[in-house]
Amino acid sequence: MPSRLADKSPTRGNIQSMEESRVQKVLVVDDEPTILEVVSGYLSRAGFDVETATDGSGAISAALRERPDLIVLDLMLPEINGMEVMRILREVEKLDSAVIMLTSRSEESDRLLGLRRGADDYVVKPFSPAELVARVEAVLRRTTAEDPDSAAAPIAVGELVIDPAARRVTRRGEEVFLTQLEFDLLAFLASRPGQAFSRNQIMEQVWGSDNFSDTGTVTVHVRRLRAKLGDGEEPDLIETVWGIGYRFRP
Repeated sequence: MPSRLADKSPTRGNIQSMEESRVQKVLVVDDEPTILEVVSGYLSRAGFDVETATDGSGAISAALRERPDLIVLDLMLPEINGMEVMRILREVEKLDSAVIMLTSRSEESDRLLGLRRGADDYVVKPFSPAELVARVEAVLRRTTAEDPDSAAAPIAVGELVIDPAARRVTRRGEEVFLTQLEFDLLAFLASRPGQAFSRNQIMEQVWGSDNFSDTGTVTVHVRRLRAKLGDGEEPDLIETVWGIGYRFRP
């Protein structure tokens, strides 16, 4: 007689369904207990699996252990500040979790630096917990949505190869590490060579919404891409179209 356990073996369809229903994990890092409690509570009620940390070293350990989908990261942390935490996770550990920074109104230069270092978005204190949840959902919706270009053939431009299916970029045969948002931005523009897009259009298509972020974020991400793709060695692959926005050089 067949085993009842055998009847419960996961089929391919079941496995796919389980993957699609996976609860997304968010790491919240802040040394203020009230903010940590309130933000964690709102995110938990929104259906996220929430982990917390109260200092820089704890944030790094938790991020590497949990591999969260997104990190809500305060810049003012004891031991290791948030900017250094993000640098270590991005540049040393090559972690591609999305990052939303928490900053104060007096830290505009830090916000710009944070975006250049790899942050996907920022929220200014004091903030509405509901707004933060909305931003988390917007970023994760973009990074987990089914990409119609994911089955597209690799795009080769000189020594640069962009593989949408593998979400991998190589230059001269060596992999170029990009954050999720950087890759999405590059793939969006490269799949439409020669077509100019405004910053608002890019924000809507790549970020998934133009309601939550300053379009200056697009400018910062383009600068980061240019630097990683070899800016200065040859004409920029991402050209500035003055008065409009950007286009990928065909």
